[in-house]
Amino acid sequence: MTVMAQCINECRQCAGLFRMGRDVEAALNMVDVFESAQRLLQFAPADTRQVWAQLLTQMLDCQERQDWLGLADYMEYELIELLQTVPA
Repeated sequence: MTVMAQCINECRQCAGLFRMGRDVEAALNMVDVFESAQRLLQFAPADTRQVWAQLLTQMLDCQERQDWLGLADYMEYELIELLQTVPA
């Protein structure tokens, strides 16, 4: 499994944990997911990195509001879509 595929899989798993109400466990996993995404996106084009920064801000806002479903949606859909734009 590639690093990208593993990160995408971890996004889905973490989003699933948030949806099941396992927010403490999901929040711990989320840190690892964000670190992996950051490594994958660090050499992406500037516009992609800007979208990543905006997306990260939105996800952290959801976490602050304890909007676990919103955070799960961002992780499972928006973040995965962004990761898939990065060339392998």
